[in-house]
Amino acid sequence: MATLAEVARHAGVSASTVSYVLSGKRSISAPTRERVEHSIKELGYHPNAGARALASSRSNIIALMVPLRTDMYVPVMMEIAIAVATTARSHGYDVLLLTGEEGPAAVRRVTGSGLADAMIVMDVELEDERLPLLHATRQPTVLIGLPADTVGLTCVDLDFTATGALCVEHLAALGHREVAIVGEAPAVYERHTGFAERTLEGLRRRAGELGVRLLHRPCQGSYESMDGTLSRIFDERPGTTGFVVQNEAAIDPLLSLLRRQGRAVPEDVSVVAVCPEQVATQASVRLTSVAIPAQEMGQRAVELVVAKLEGNASGEQVALLAPELTVRASSGPAPGTA
Repeated sequence: MATLAEVARHAGVSASTVSYVLSGKRSISAPTRERVEHSIKELGYHPNAGARALASSRSNIIALMVPLRTDMYVPVMMEIAIAVATTARSHGYDVLLLTGEEGPAAVRRVTGSGLADAMIVMDVELEDERLPLLHATRQPTVLIGLPADTVGLTCVDLDFTATGALCVEHLAALGHREVAIVGEAPAVYERHTGFAERTLEGLRRRAGELGVRLLHRPCQGSYESMDGTLSRIFDERPGTTGFVVQNEAAIDPLLSLLRRQGRAVPEDVSVVAVCPEQVATQASVRLTSVAIPAQEMGQRAVELVVAKLEGNASGEQVALLAPELTVRASSGPAPGTA
């Protein structure tokens, strides 16, 4: 592999000039810079990451904190992570993936070690215990998710409050007046995870305005847990004709159990899901759904954090992506309505 000295000889300049071109610490004339850049490309030179970090006080690494919990739908988390990694690479940054459930300890490790120039934080809770450290650090940080208080923070997320409202509006317009919510696993609500709490808030508020009765039941997502959840729903609200599902793992069990009970979708019950497009279109009944814009969320988070790194950001910013509901085969008029 080519060395810095070889690049200097090839370009006819000193090694320090090559270093200045790479670090940008000093002004170099355009012809000289072009000659050095041509030699770098011609020789296939890649600066040593450690040396580059020492020279520039930058690591060119973004830390992505994405706790992989058993009660979360990992494919969505990883789709966001891949979008972060590919977008970061296009801006000249690599990504350090932190998947442990370390909470504040992970933030301290990144801020105290100089491992990364910036952080992107996922799996945000309403009262996230990482927030005091994120407020205190000078490192640029972007949250994928919304805490209860966003003052002083930069966040990007799907507007889950509007998502919940959109789901119940669709069912109400079809004449459904008894709607059950099959939610995430109980631990997700116990942690007050932002996306789940905000969806529930949107559902409840809009349902109250529209005169729709809601029943919310968390679910682990297995066939057995969905079986018990569904039985309890119909025991408590036998007139239920609409379902909103925010739990990807529960979708197939729910559709299977409804079929086993002789309840046709959408003739007897309608189902609306908040899930990735692929999950909605590959279900046994193509689901009316609000898609999770995982790729856009990852891209926007990187763009926001790079703007901070380059000094182009304007303080706090909350970017909420508007939900879009796609009507498919799983929703129809409530039984007995025209």
